[in-house]
Amino acid sequence: MDSNEIRQLMEQQLAQSRRLKARIRELEAERNEPLAVVGLGLRLPSALTTPDAYWNFLMDGADGTSKIPEDRTGLRSVHAPGGQQPGRSYVDRGGFLRDVSHFDAGFFGISQREADALDPQQRLLLETAWEAMERAGIAVRRQDRLDAGVFIGIMSADYTDRLAHQADKTGIDPYYGTGGGHSLAAGRISYVMGLSGPAMSVDTACSSSLVALHMAARSLRRGECRYALAGGANVIFAPDLMVSLCQSKALAPDGRSKPFLDSADGYGRGEGVGVMVLMRLSDAEREGRPVLAVLRGSAINHDGASSGLTVPNGPAQQEVIRAALAEAGIAPEDVGYVEAHGTGTSLGDPIEARALDAVLGSGAGGRSTPLAIGSVKGRIGHLESAAGMAALIKVVLMLHHGRIPAAGSDEDGELNHLIPWDRMKLSVGRRPSAWPDTYDRRIAGVSAFGMSGTNAHAVLEAYEAAPADAAGRGPATELLTLSAKNPDSLKALVTDTVAYLAGVDEHRLAEVCATLRDGRVAFEHRIAVTAATPQELAERLVKAAEAYTAPTARQATAEVTLRVTDDPTLLQKSVEALLDAHPALRQGLKKLPEQAADRLAEALKPLGLRVRTASGAPRTPRTVAELEWAGQVRPLLTQDTEAGAELLLGILAELFTSGASLRFEGVRPPGTGRPWNLPTYAFLRKRCWIDEPSIDGAAAGGPDDEQPAATGAGLDRQSVIDFLDAELRKVMHADDALDPARTFLDAGGDSFTAMQLTIGIEDEYQIEVPIEEFDVELTLTELFDRLSGYIIRHQAAQTDKELCI
Repeated sequence: MDSNEIRQLMEQQLAQSRRLKARIRELEAERNEPLAVVGLGLRLPSALTTPDAYWNFLMDGADGTSKIPEDRTGLRSVHAPGGQQPGRSYVDRGGFLRDVSHFDAGFFGISQREADALDPQQRLLLETAWEAMERAGIAVRRQDRLDAGVFIGIMSADYTDRLAHQADKTGIDPYYGTGGGHSLAAGRISYVMGLSGPAMSVDTACSSSLVALHMAARSLRRGECRYALAGGANVIFAPDLMVSLCQSKALAPDGRSKPFLDSADGYGRGEGVGVMVLMRLSDAEREGRPVLAVLRGSAINHDGASSGLTVPNGPAQQEVIRAALAEAGIAPEDVGYVEAHGTGTSLGDPIEARALDAVLGSGAGGRSTPLAIGSVKGRIGHLESAAGMAALIKVVLMLHHGRIPAAGSDEDGELNHLIPWDRMKLSVGRRPSAWPDTYDRRIAGVSAFGMSGTNAHAVLEAYEAAPADAAGRGPATELLTLSAKNPDSLKALVTDTVAYLAGVDEHRLAEVCATLRDGRVAFEHRIAVTAATPQELAERLVKAAEAYTAPTARQATAEVTLRVTDDPTLLQKSVEALLDAHPALRQGLKKLPEQAADRLAEALKPLGLRVRTASGAPRTPRTVAELEWAGQVRPLLTQDTEAGAELLLGILAELFTSGASLRFEGVRPPGTGRPWNLPTYAFLRKRCWIDEPSIDGAAAGGPDDEQPAATGAGLDRQSVIDFLDAELRKVMHADDALDPARTFLDAGGDSFTAMQLTIGIEDEYQIEVPIEEFDVELTLTELFDRLSGYIIRHQAAQTDKELCI
């Protein structure tokens, strides 16, 4: 080879080396890409159901513990005061949820029968997952198969034991198997919401939900999903574990955890459910999601060979914290707060304090300010498999607000004397405080250590968002839309929204309305109003709710006819003014037609409108362009070129309330943010509950009374339809009438329901019904008509056959 060929080869190899190094940097960045927390949903003791309520609770120093609820008869029956006794629990207090028996089964397409058998942990996870997605501004349309994964920490499922432990087993049906299985805690969320990403339940005892977060982070960074729901659930029903923990004296006699206090004498049990939505930070910023905090890194490990299976391992705790810091790229001295595991035990707290100090306190060479530590367990109890989620949500709120709640009060007494506080750079605050200004960044850690030996730690940072361009937007007409699956939920949502609007600055009204439009799914019952101020919107919402009547018909699509003026200059000017007022419509144009009428028609299509252009001038005076649908004619553009933006919103309001399927992204003002704490869906509260067996173990109730077989007399189409309706209600344990316009699936039907209905048909008419006759996508009206036709035809054939014989 000559020198030129050698030089050319060297240049090629150098270029290839540069490309490989760049790709390596990309892969490393993807592996440690920061993740955004964009949505939260929670149910915490005693009645905390929103992030705002939780934050106020944390700052007020309130107590979330209470006596064992009246409906937990098993827990109450084993209580015996006076210390440790065989077969008894000495605890009668903990962090309990106020109500776990009520649920909006219809909203999630679940029958009353299945809801009764469904573990309340799964019910609460469905509700909080839905709320978290709504707070993230992500509309969950089941048919879209959203690219989202679900990762749930859960360690118990003893609600269904009340069926298994009864002498009478006739109450055990197929829902017993799906009602309490751990795998269903995650899988049911994905099924109900139509999510296509990974779905898994995690059980590592007390670290379960923080491990679930770690798994969610790994899945996001590997590109397995675009969104990830990480959560945890813990609701206490069966007395067995309570008795067992009391036999080992793991529980505090007063049912309260006392983290890092000298009075620590065991932990207090607690209940709760929490879900957070995460996504890659770059994607969240691209989509304009509300970023509440940034997950920088996380790690998990195991104690390995320690002094006991359930005994914490200090070196292992140090290792997991260092691993999380390494993944986050965070120096130990930059961490300003750690939400400790802090169960309040004389053994665990000193081990954890020493581990924290070794890595983040005295062991952090550049630390100038003592590391603040705390544990919410002192306020709401130890939520076991949901404890990590309660801690995570607390830290997210702390980073978002820039304040540190008190870790205790002066009335709590001295700090644990087994911890050498004077030789450590750790502090347990007794007053709420601002984040210390000695830190350039707000960074916090969260620890969770499982009884199984699995440890987890996460590192989060406050998110500094750039000011939204729309912050200075002046008063303009806005469109606010609300919807629900029933009138009662709609009116409750109106009430919540009116209360929220009372605190909204008019300069932020655009982002509130835009997020309620395009960040929510549209249901059958709808209200839409337009106004320029929060007060006007609130007043019109109240009037609309008072005048609301359920629609008699639903318009599934928005087919409109467009007519325009024959004055091309005026039309061109008006169309451009409309596109200037709603720039997203212009951005949505796949092409720019030269003719103004064609451009207008194309601009309306991304809104979900099916536009047909008709000849002839507009029918209303001074109108430049008008839309017609279902006998309605409305001006879209007038000679007042600035009025088009408001007229379009009014038309969309009418179409929305008539049932049209619309997409509102095209009328979102540029630069508007997405508020994270808007009102969420107002679930109905209906009791779904299986009573516990009586103390002597007798079954609570017996099988349904036998129904007499039908004689077949008077058989006609309507009588068969009436039977099918009654039988389906019986199978589903439905007290209320079924909506005939809903599909079999939406009404709560499933394969088990279909099987039970066919059995009822066979018993009634002595006709075998093939399962293929059940098209679950049909409405109940269509399904009953199809089945009744099949029954009548085959019974007639059976009768003819008998006559021939």
